[in-house]
Amino acid sequence: MIHKIFIIATILFFFGNSSKENNRYYKEYYETGKKKSEGWVQNGVKSGYWKFYYTNGAVSEKGHYKKGKRVEYWYFYTPNEILSKEGHYSKGQKSDWWLYYDEYGRLDYKCQLNTGVKNGYCLQYDNGEIAAAAKYNKGKKIKEWYDLKSFKHENRLTDLR
Repeated sequence: MIHKIFIIATILFFFGNSSKENNRYYKEYYETGKKKSEGWVQNGVKSGYWKFYYTNGAVSEKGHYKKGKRVEYWYFYTPNEILSKEGHYSKGQKSDWWLYYDEYGRLDYKCQLNTGVKNGYCLQYDNGEIAAAAKYNKGKKIKEWYDLKSFKHENRLTDLR
């Protein structure tokens, strides 16, 4: 019965009274009653700030939408509320720098992405220090370094933190 009520409420939310209000705050729930997601809907598509949740109630991800596509900066978490990755979206695709964390929330590596594909540098970390680096062109690895000094020299870089 609760499931049927939720479906009816969702239909009314999306289709009812849309000519008067184009911007609404939307919440979706799991069958258990726990919140699944919440955020703004404009003209029937996700817009503005959104949060998504695991079935245990912990936040799984949060960030912004524009015309139904992910944009700006997003954060992703494990079910234990540990940051797992974060980065930029542009027109629904991963772009710019993305940071990836290990199971303890420590920085593991960061990569430059373009339309969701590695394109630029990827830096691997060990205990907070750069341990290795690679350079990609449209997803294909073109160079790799295991010595930070040679990496910095070849790329004329002084500080990558």
